[in-house]
Amino acid sequence: MEAKNDPGVISDDEFLNLLHKAKDNDAESTLKLIELFKSDILRTSKYIYMPEEDAVSNIIVEFLEMIKERKD
Repeated sequence: MEAKNDPGVISDDEFLNLLHKAKDNDAESTLKLIELFKSDILRTSKYIYMPEEDAVSNIIVEFLEMIKERKD
């Protein structure tokens, strides 16, 4: 369940805006997207059989590739 005042919760419009800017190589928007999914990335990295830092890096790279390749 989401916390009401969770700073990681944004509106759909804000998310789509960040996504479009990240596709256009806006570094700040890209970092904000990574920050939004940080807890999910960390949680998922625990299930990958490699050092945590490597797992986190791989997840972030895949996430960024997915953003760049996805068509509107």
